[in-house]
This record gives sequence, structure tokens and C-alpha cells, in this order.
Amino acid sequence: MKAYLFPGQGAQFSGMGKELYESEIARELFEKANDIIGFRISDIMFSGTEEELKQTKVTQPAVFLHSVILAKSLGNDFKPDMVAGHSLGEFSALVAASAISFEDGLKLVIARANAMQKACELQPSTMAAILGLADDVVEKICEEIDEVVVAANYNCPGQLVISGSIAGVDIACAKLTEAGAKRALKLNVGGAFHSPLMEPARIELKDAIENTTILPPVCPIYQNVDPIPQTDPEKIKFNLITQLTGAVRWTQTVERMLADGADEFIEVGPGNVLQGLVKKVNRAVQTSSAAVPV
Repeated sequence: MKAYLFPGQGAQFSGMGKELYESEIARELFEKANDIIGFRISDIMFSGTEEELKQTKVTQPAVFLHSVILAKSLGNDFKPDMVAGHSLGEFSALVAASAISFEDGLKLVIARANAMQKACELQPSTMAAILGLADDVVEKICEEIDEVVVAANYNCPGQLVISGSIAGVDIACAKLTEAGAKRALKLNVGGAFHSPLMEPARIELKDAIENTTILPPVCPIYQNVDPIPQTDPEKIKFNLITQLTGAVRWTQTVERMLADGADEFIEVGPGNVLQGLVKKVNRAVQTSSAAVPV
């Protein structure tokens, strides 16, 4: 079974999507996006600097556009049995799976980026990658800290991203290093994504999501906060709203897709980070299965 995966923020690069513009369908969608956004985001994607691409108002729509337009350019070759997206990628997955229109998806991504930026400006906050510790150890240490800091991205076994106030993340990094983490690396991000500090963004985006028409997707989508196959539009909406303050359970998502029969994972969008994470999750699943006595 084919599982199509859609990357999130951080996968952007200068020149992204430029090769797609040669096709008529891609050119039409890029120009439609330029009109909706109000500036030529395609020009920034194709030839902008790294700094220009890092702007919040550019980054999220750019990754979304690259992913969705690439999926639509595949035409009849895009035949997913299941889809999933990492954080922002969840919106790309829903558009590619015909649950949300291209226009509505782009408008939601723009609203999401703006809402997240506002939330970031309310309180200095950050994230950090923790390598080499079990998830439950990271969770327990974060719970014991009297600052906002939580497990935010379960990327693969041994790789978890924490998110919270600057003080909370600093304390957690020190304690997690003492507990045996191979690395506790603060990330160059502008805020505490997928943490309680995104509550203002969740509230702001809630109405926009609830007022967007969402149809049953052409195949199940495995969402970040509740990685089970989902086709019910109301449940999809609820999970999209919850996603801003909830954790990205990517490890659990891939595990469930594998259990449900996924045997080919295809990444749609800039980069191939998700492919690497899938391999690590798959390796851990196979090792765990081999260790179970029969």
C-alpha cells in the first residue's frame, strides 16, 4: 500500500518548485497563489535568499505550495492508499487528498502562519532537539520542571523535540543532558510550536478551520495528534485545531501506517527528511518484532 507523506516547516530551500512551473497546471496554481497571497511568493521560492524564505509569511505557504502542486502535477499517478503530513504538512496532505480545496487550504496556511507569528511575539520561547533518550524519560523530566516545556515532536525513536519558554527549554536541556541525552540542541526557531504557548494561535485559527468546508478525503489521513486513520470531516477539523498546541506524534503515525499495511512511503514536497525518519521508525519496529519471543 502506498503512503504519501508531506513535510513541514524547515524543508524549504531556494529554487523550490521552480522545475514544476514548466507545466501548465503548476503555473496556473502558482499564479493563483500569488493572487491570493498578495505578492509573488513564486519568485521568492524560485530565486529568493535563505533569509527571505525564512520569513513566516513565506515559509509555511511555500512548503505547502511546493507539496500540493507537486502532488497535483502527478495527475493520475497520485493514487494514495493513505496520507500523513508533519505539522504544516497535514494541510498539504488534506488538499492533496481532496478534503480541502487548494484555495481554502492556502488561506488556512496563511492564517496559521500569521496566528503562530503573533503567538511567538507574545512570549519569548523556543524548541530543542533531544537525541538518544527514551520518550518517557524526556516526558517525565519535562513534567518536573516549573516552567512551560513539553514534548512537541516525536520524530522517531531516540529523537524528540521539546518546546516551551526559553527558561523551561534551557532547564530541560541541562537536566536531559545529565540524564544521558547524546545531544540537547536548541533549534533556530521563533517560538514554542506545538506547546501550550500556542494557545492564542489555536483560538485565532479555530473559527477559520470550523468555517472551512472539509470533505471526506479520498483515502484515510493519519493526523499528528491522534495517529489513527481518519476520514470524518468533523474529527479532521477537531484534530487540525488541536494540532497547534498538541504534539506531532510522527513516530506513532508511521508505526500505525506500517501496521495498517503501508509498504511504500513517498515523500511529496521539498527535501526527504520524512523518508529518513520512516526508515528509523521501521528499523525500530523490525528490531522490536524480532526481539519478541514466539
